[in-house]
Amino acid sequence: TEGDLTPQQQAVVHAVAREVVRRQLTVPSVALLEMSRPLNYIGAQALHVFGPALSVLMTSDDHETFANFLERRDSLEILTAVIEDLEKQATLQEQKQAEGPK
Repeated sequence: TEGDLTPQQQAVVHAVAREVVRRQLTVPSVALLEMSRPLNYIGAQALHVFGPALSVLMTSDDHETFANFLERRDSLEILTAVIEDLEKQATLQEQKQAEGPK
């Protein structure tokens, strides 16, 4: 569960999820996460290999933290849940803004 994550892992997972929602990639991201579930560990290992190239997107500490997070069996479920939760929050905020002041 998300409560089992270190504070660093929680911060990185939420940062990744916020970017997914901000870029309006929730549906394709969740679909990709579901399809890649069997390759979870291999993907984490690939992040370790391609670390230097990913330094453009995140710090080396964040990259290492995220790669270690992905090695967990429940990481994709956690990441999906965080993305979906942030998407719901964003949708509610958009609805409130669309309604305007009462």
